[in-house]
Amino acid sequence: MLYWLVDFSSTIPALNVFRYITFRTGGAMVTGALFVFLFGPWIIDNLRLRQGKGQPIRTDGPQSHLTKKGTPTMGGLMILSGLVVGTLLWANPVNPYVWIVLAVTLGFGFVGFYDDYLKVTKQSHKGFSGRTRLAIETIIAAAACYALMRLGRDPLSSSLVVPFLKDVALNLGWFFVFFGGFIVVGAGNAVNLTDGLDGLAIVPVMIAAASFGLISYLAGNAVFADYLQINYVAGTGELAVLCGALLGAGLGFLWFNAPPASIFMGDTGSLALGGMLGTIAVAVKHEIVLAVIGGLFVLEAVSVIVQVASFKLFGKRVFKMAPIHHHFEQKGWTEPQIVIRFWIIAVMLALAGLSTLKLR
Repeated sequence: MLYWLVDFSSTIPALNVFRYITFRTGGAMVTGALFVFLFGPWIIDNLRLRQGKGQPIRTDGPQSHLTKKGTPTMGGLMILSGLVVGTLLWANPVNPYVWIVLAVTLGFGFVGFYDDYLKVTKQSHKGFSGRTRLAIETIIAAAACYALMRLGRDPLSSSLVVPFLKDVALNLGWFFVFFGGFIVVGAGNAVNLTDGLDGLAIVPVMIAAASFGLISYLAGNAVFADYLQINYVAGTGELAVLCGALLGAGLGFLWFNAPPASIFMGDTGSLALGGMLGTIAVAVKHEIVLAVIGGLFVLEAVSVIVQVASFKLFGKRVFKMAPIHHHFEQKGWTEPQIVIRFWIIAVMLALAGLSTLKLR
C-alpha cells in the first residue's frame, strides 16, 4: 500500500523513494521481522493453550525427539502473518505476480494447516490422506502455472530455460502447466520433509529466498537481464519484495525456533514456503536453478524416495532412517551438528546456483 505514496512524489519529492524495489524490499524485511518479534510470543502462547499436548512425537523416530513432547506446532502461522503484512504494506498492489505467488503460498499454507490440525486433534503423526493432499496441491500449483503462462510473453512463458547455455529454451507448450505444477508441488513437499529438526528448514528457506529475491530483481530489470544474458520477465522484480518479507519473517521465527524450539514450523509453514519458492522459480524462468539452490531440499526428498523404493523392491534400507537428517542422527551426530552443517551446505549450494547467472 505504501507504493501508492509515489503518486504524491511530485509534491513531496522524498516519496519518490517508494518507487525503488530495493528500498521496499528492505522495508518488507524489517516489517516481517518486527511483526513476528512483537506478536510471536502471543501466537505461541495461544497455540500452546489451544493444542494442549502440542505436536505428537513419533515413537519410532529418534529417541532424542521425545524430549520435545508438548512443543506447539503451526508456527508457520507466524511466518505467513509476517510475510503477508510485509508484502501488503510494501509490494506494488497492482502487480499480478505478487498475487499469484501469495495465492499459492496461502493455499499451500491452508493445506498444511489442516494437516497440522488433524495431527494435533487426533494426537497422531498422520494427517489427512496423502493422495488428497497432493491432489489439492496439484490443482493450486497448476492453476498458478497456467496464470503465469498466460501472463508472460510467448514463447518464453511456456518454455523451460536451460542455464549455462545461451538462448536455449525448450518450448513445452501446454505441458508447461503440468511441469510447472510438478516443480511447485515438489518444492513444497521437499521443504516439508526437511523440517525435522529445530532450525533445519527455516535457514535454508531464507537462503533460497534471498537468492531468488536477487534473481527476481535481475530478471525483472531489462538492463541487468540483458547484461547477464538471462531472460527478461517484466514485472517479476516485484517478487524481491515478497522474498524480503519472507526473509524478515523467517528471522523472527528463527528467534523462537532455535534449539530448543519454543514452536515448530509444522506443515503450515513448510508446505507454504516451499510452494512459494517453487512458484517464484517458475515465474522467473529459473526452475533448474531452483534444484541447485534448493539442493538440500532435493537431497532430503531423494533420500526418502530411495529409502522407500529400496525397501519395497529389495527389502533393505539404504539409510538408517529417512529423511537423511535422521540418518545422521542415528549415526551419532548431535542435532546442532546436523543443523549447522546442513546450513553450510545450503549456503554453498546457493552460491553455486547464483554463479549460473553469469555462466552463459
